[in-house]
Amino acid sequence: MLTLSSVHTYYGNIEALRGIDLQVNEGEIVTIIGANGAGKSTTLMSMCGAPRPSTGSVTFDGQDITHMQTHDIVRLGIAQSPEGRRIFPRMTVMENLQMGAVTTDEQFFDADLRRVTELFPILRQRENQRGGTLSGGEQQMLAIARAMMSRPRLLLLDEPSLGLAPLVVKQIFEVIKQINQEDNVTVLLVEQNAFHALKLAHRGYVMVNGQITISGSGEELLQKPEVRAAYLEGG
Repeated sequence: MLTLSSVHTYYGNIEALRGIDLQVNEGEIVTIIGANGAGKSTTLMSMCGAPRPSTGSVTFDGQDITHMQTHDIVRLGIAQSPEGRRIFPRMTVMENLQMGAVTTDEQFFDADLRRVTELFPILRQRENQRGGTLSGGEQQMLAIARAMMSRPRLLLLDEPSLGLAPLVVKQIFEVIKQINQEDNVTVLLVEQNAFHALKLAHRGYVMVNGQITISGSGEELLQKPEVRAAYLEGG
């Protein structure tokens, strides 16, 4: 479904991605783990054209989207829940969800709204509340729900567990699994919480200094000594 081939991305003169090769197959949950500054978020943003890769290519469903405008990429069926949530804080929950649905046919809105409020029932209770007054966990739920309102085939999730309490993290990861299995949405997940991410994912990539250093199934990566030392045992 998604292929990155030899992607190099720069911020000015700084090379953030150094020849990334990555593949996501339809129906999978794939995770990218790594330390802060490894290039994980830049990888997701490069897929959406902000920033654009300087060299290399991004292909979605057989179509080269490397130089496509971001709004056109969304219409192809890619949605992102960004790092830090980035909801619209002065808009209500309902208005945020409406913003997520702007690229879809309005005939789907009611059904999609029912689905995201089944996944996150608290959003129904908060629908007239401003986004900025929600708790951190509720804002993360809203960010994922807003992305789902665009009816994606591929959902990009950037650090969905960041700064959340353990019980909320568990709930978020359970919903990600539901979205994948019940809604047939392919998921590419960027996470610092390596244990939860690798337990959930079919496959994973380890990123260090803008490069992929290790790849394998989630279970394989959980068992690799170098992964355990760096990401699972406080190393």
